[in-house]
Amino acid sequence: MGLSSDINTKQKYPRSKFSLTAGNYKLNLGTNTRIMGILNITPDSFSGDGLYKTKTNNPELRTAKIIEAAEKMAEDGADIIDVGGESTRPNAEPIAQDEEIKRVIPVIKLLSKKIALPISIDTYKPEVAEQALDNGASIVNDITAISSQKMGSVIKKYNAAVVLMHMRGNPSNMQDNPEYADLISEIASFLSSAVRRAMDAGISKSQIIIDPGIGFGKTPAHNLEIINRLGELRDIDFPILAGPSRKSFIGHIIDKKPGERLFGTSAAIAMLIANGIHIVRVHDVGEISDVVKVSDAILNSSHE
Repeated sequence: MGLSSDINTKQKYPRSKFSLTAGNYKLNLGTNTRIMGILNITPDSFSGDGLYKTKTNNPELRTAKIIEAAEKMAEDGADIIDVGGESTRPNAEPIAQDEEIKRVIPVIKLLSKKIALPISIDTYKPEVAEQALDNGASIVNDITAISSQKMGSVIKKYNAAVVLMHMRGNPSNMQDNPEYADLISEIASFLSSAVRRAMDAGISKSQIIIDPGIGFGKTPAHNLEIINRLGELRDIDFPILAGPSRKSFIGHIIDKKPGERLFGTSAAIAMLIANGIHIVRVHDVGEISDVVKVSDAILNSSHE
């Protein structure tokens, strides 16, 4: 039996194109998947990559090692470096604002002078965001989707971009039996409201990214559903970011520790790209760069 001539070989969820403005940076999104490299300046990251926990107590030497790790990400193909000083893993407790500032600001100040890439600050605290933006960051990655009115004002003041993420609860309780009547529609409704909140604060459409929040108030089944149905979030009409890297839903499937989940992460990234993702947030930039290049080449190949 021959193949039907009317088989639809087009992408299931065509990827919309956007131009993102982040301070003095502009990123074209949609043709090639962009990579956000995770720079965890924490002692307690779930993934085991927290760079604050080093063998030295010398803060200058520790900062130098963190900068070296970030520069390696840039060399390996990162388009954005995401700096975080507070773990948001399940059951994490918040840290003091002063401690978070102590961890991230020296790194951002140095890093902004060494790499010509947008730097993102992963924080929900307006005071931390303001100091980061004042020292060279140009994106705020806020897991609370600017629930604070002050955060919106800070982002507007610095002409920064923002990542608005969906989360049920907060890191200390988000995994306490999360339930949804309709997962994707509830995520879409939340993100649409967050977008309106951001725009009401004076943040322009070209500065907004949405994130469905894989792993944040979601069961393993929920996370798989998000990846599978990601294209349904296109109607919100903003670039989409997701961070499946090393997360527990992958370990749930392959029964491996966080540092052993590269291949599982790669599969999740490839499926996200097939379903319309614009930016992937990952730990293993060099390896995932290969996954992104091949996935994009397949996605963008002509069959005519």
